[in-house]
Amino acid sequence: MAKYYELEGKAWDAALAGILGSYRVYAPVMGVKALDYELITAAHIPHIVYNTPKPVVPLKTFFLPVKENVVAGSTQIHPTVIMGIPGCDLGALDLLDKFFLDEEYPDHYYASRRRATILIGTDCYSLADHCHCTSYGLNPYPENHLDMSVNRLNGHIWLSVHSEKGEQLLSGMLGSVPSEGLDEVPEEIKQIRQRIKRELEKKNRKLPNYQETTDAVLNAEPSVWHTFSRKCVACGACATICPTCTCFLLIDRPGFEKVRQMDACQYPGFERTAGGEDPLKKLEDRFRNRYLCKYLYRPEKYDALACTGCGRCIETCIGKIDKNELLVELTK
Repeated sequence: MAKYYELEGKAWDAALAGILGSYRVYAPVMGVKALDYELITAAHIPHIVYNTPKPVVPLKTFFLPVKENVVAGSTQIHPTVIMGIPGCDLGALDLLDKFFLDEEYPDHYYASRRRATILIGTDCYSLADHCHCTSYGLNPYPENHLDMSVNRLNGHIWLSVHSEKGEQLLSGMLGSVPSEGLDEVPEEIKQIRQRIKRELEKKNRKLPNYQETTDAVLNAEPSVWHTFSRKCVACGACATICPTCTCFLLIDRPGFEKVRQMDACQYPGFERTAGGEDPLKKLEDRFRNRYLCKYLYRPEKYDALACTGCGRCIETCIGKIDKNELLVELTK
C-alpha cells in the first residue's frame, strides 16, 4: 500500500526545479487551444496544470515517435520524468508493454525509453466531454504502471510512491523520503474520486461495457458500418491519437536506412499485399476492422483493453464521428 505525503506547493515547485538539470521533465501546460505536455523549464513550473483531463496527445508518443530510423538512429536515451499522466493513458500500457516488451521479440527502442522514464500519474478532478474510462472498468485516477502520483489540493501537493524508481526520484528531490505519511488516500481526494466516478457513470449510463460492446460489434449488420463510415475521410487521426494503437510501417531507404513510421488501419492500402490483393479495400470494411481490433482481436490476443475510454478519437475525428454514439446504436 502506497503512503501519501503532503508538501506545500512552493516546496514542491522548488523540488521540481531542482531536478531539471538531471532529467528532462514533461508536464501538462495549457496552450492557446489545448492542454499538452511541454518540456519544463523553471519558467514553466508556475504554469503546470494539475488534475485536469487530459493532455491532447497520449503517453505513447514518448515511447513511439511518429517516425524514427531503427537501424542508424540515435541510441542516446535521456533520463525523463513525465508528470500529470491520467489513468486512461497509464492503463494503455497494459497492451503496449505486452506488444513491445514481448519476451521473444522485445523492441529495443521502446524498452530503452520505458526504462529511462519515470511516470507520475494524477487524478482527474473533472470530466472532459468524451471521457468514458469507467465504462470499461478503469478509474479516473492512476492505479497501474506509475512510479509516483501527484495531486494538488488547496495549494498543497499530495505525493505517493509506487515503485523503486519513484522512491529514488522523491528521495533525490527532497533529500529523503518523508518518514511520516498517511497509509491511505486522503479523505478529500477520496471524495473527489467518488464524485468523478459517479459523474462518469451517470454521463455514460447508456454506453455498453466492454463485453457488451465486443458482442455488438461482432454481430452488427453490414448496413451499420456502411452508414457510419460515410463520414470517414480515412485520415487516420483516430488511430494515431489512440493511446493503445501500435501499427507501423518499415520503410527501406538507401544507405541501409530503415524507418519505422506510424501507420493507421483507416488508410487506403493498409492491408494491400505485394500481389495487389487488399481485403480491406472498401472504406466500410476498414472502418469495421478498427472496431473489431479494439474490442475483439487485441483484447483476445493480449488480455488487455485496446480502448481505455479517453475519447481522443472522437475529439480528433475530422468527420465528427462519435464512436460512442455508434456503440449505443449497436446495443439498442
